[in-house]
Amino acid sequence: MAGVDFYSVLGVKKDATTDQVKKAYRKLARKYHPDVNPGNKEAEEQFKRIAEAHEVLSDSEKRKIYDEFGEEGLKAGFDAETARRYREWQKAGGSRSGPVGPGGTFYYDFSADQGGQRYSGFEDIFSELFGGGGRAAPKGPMKGRDIESSLDIDFLTAIKGATTRITIQKENTCPECGGEGRIYSSTESVCKTCKGTGQVRVAQGPMNFNQTCPECGGTGRAGEICSACRGSGRVPASETIDVNIPPGVNDGSKIRLAGKGEPGRQEGPPGDLFIITRVRPHPIFRRDGDTLSLELPITVGEAMNGAEVVVPTPNGSVHLKIPPGTKSGRRLRLKGKGVPNLKTKNPGDMYVTIRVQVPDTDNPEALNAAKSLDRYYEGDIRREIHL
Repeated sequence: MAGVDFYSVLGVKKDATTDQVKKAYRKLARKYHPDVNPGNKEAEEQFKRIAEAHEVLSDSEKRKIYDEFGEEGLKAGFDAETARRYREWQKAGGSRSGPVGPGGTFYYDFSADQGGQRYSGFEDIFSELFGGGGRAAPKGPMKGRDIESSLDIDFLTAIKGATTRITIQKENTCPECGGEGRIYSSTESVCKTCKGTGQVRVAQGPMNFNQTCPECGGTGRAGEICSACRGSGRVPASETIDVNIPPGVNDGSKIRLAGKGEPGRQEGPPGDLFIITRVRPHPIFRRDGDTLSLELPITVGEAMNGAEVVVPTPNGSVHLKIPPGTKSGRRLRLKGKGVPNLKTKNPGDMYVTIRVQVPDTDNPEALNAAKSLDRYYEGDIRREIHL
């Protein structure tokens, strides 16, 4: 397993329970949180590693992928099933026998390319049987398939934007056959099975129907199935791409990268890549659209006398005035300190909810001072909740 060992980052064993992972994260997060270590870049980087390790190891599915593939399995666009099939394909030497069975019967594999024709399910077979002449190989340029891939980003990156590098898995044009799926010895060769039509007549019980020629894959030309791509014209590949994350993306936002999907066929344009963002939660900030909020603890003295306190925001700390007599639960607004709107680019607001904290002490002097405050309350402070 290459790269950072998330188990070592959190200081837990590989068989640690989810509760043990969360407990270790909370302990380390308090130690390395940027608010506790202002200006300490090393602590900030360690906090990010801790958060990333917790995000993976506390999720059973991500943890399973990480244990099997390491950090590679966590990259945006990684497809575990494709990776497993590709691994098995490599072990088998990168080739597969054709679809012809005993007596010339053709077997249909729903997960693989067979005889130059891909079937994705029963619908494709029914189309072949009853589609009024069968499905011949497509003619003319065809746009490549669009791809969707998820991208995990942290809370502050979603708000401020960034450029990140991801690696996606997709299918590229087979370099051996140029996407044809077959190797031709001559452009003049004619398929002997279909005599150049690309279709064959098949009898199935009382029915007769046309079927894409299994020998030439519907091209009408004679040639051998490409051993590199097994007749599909495509081979597994990975590509590293720089993704510009605009400020203000939210969980589930879709970022389009034109032309970064799978290549087209017969000189058709490539498809597009759509990045679906998944935003990790933040320990102190909460988001609702373009609005941010956080809870701010203050002392009894600050609440009664008023004060000027430092408040963190995604773009740095600011000073906030606490009015004298502020009660716990009061919301104060910081205009323009929220999240940039994706369309207008204008930032929303941030709301600070005040939480008055009493001293955590059993000092007699402090307790007597607290008692002396009771006489300054006017009337019954709980009168509004009486039945």
